[in-house]
Amino acid sequence: MEQSEKSKILLIDDDTSLLMMLGDFLKFGGYEVVTADSGEEGLRRIEKMSPDLIILDMSMPGMGGIGFLKAITTPSGRPRYPVLVLTARANMAEFFADVPVDGFIAKPCDTDDLLDEVGRIIFLRRGDRQAQSGGGRRKVLLGEDDEAIRKRVVRAFGDANYVVDVASSGPEVLERAIVGRPDAIVCKLILKAMNGDAVANMLKEMPNTAGIPVIIYDDSGSASSPSAYNRSGARVVAVVGSNASADLVNAADSVLPAKSF
Repeated sequence: MEQSEKSKILLIDDDTSLLMMLGDFLKFGGYEVVTADSGEEGLRRIEKMSPDLIILDMSMPGMGGIGFLKAITTPSGRPRYPVLVLTARANMAEFFADVPVDGFIAKPCDTDDLLDEVGRIIFLRRGDRQAQSGGGRRKVLLGEDDEAIRKRVVRAFGDANYVVDVASSGPEVLERAIVGRPDAIVCKLILKAMNGDAVANMLKEMPNTAGIPVIIYDDSGSASSPSAYNRSGARVVAVVGSNASADLVNAADSVLPAKSF
């Protein structure tokens, strides 16, 4: 990767040893990294750079992570840059439901998980920029806990010109929906930790996810009609009786009109 092509990351954390370790790891992963040990220093850094992603510790002295977020948030309520929050995951969905960040990672974090999350956010944000410029792609969030099925379905959606985010459990679908704002969610009915119908019910309780259409799929014959799920207020727009890639893509196509290029 040429230097000019590297994505720029601003890493903000008051733990200097962690700052150095994560900074070196991200550089080794091909990113250009600038570090800051406080929210105040982070603000000074972005006066001289336009980061593709900010990785932000929430628990710091001074203005802290919340103060930094407020300082970079526009009047429309969105931060000027993508933000990945370093935080404990307990009660994350409830606490951050109205905080417009792009992702969360547990602290202390696994470095491979961090690299995956960084790549995911930068990839999805590039898809958003393409959409805003008129060359965009529809974005779906897939909830599937079987790796082989997940890879097959992701490949099919990619071939159909979708941007795809993935989650392997019900709570992770909620997390991804909150931060990713997909155009639609395609979710397996029987899913790890929280089933797809329960996910749909939770989504309709949160203002920033209530309007996202949900497609439920299941090949066991236990799935009900959309109306059965929607009696509780969920927005299940289709139920697919298989996990066949073509069936799921067709269901998404029926819900989301194709964007012009």
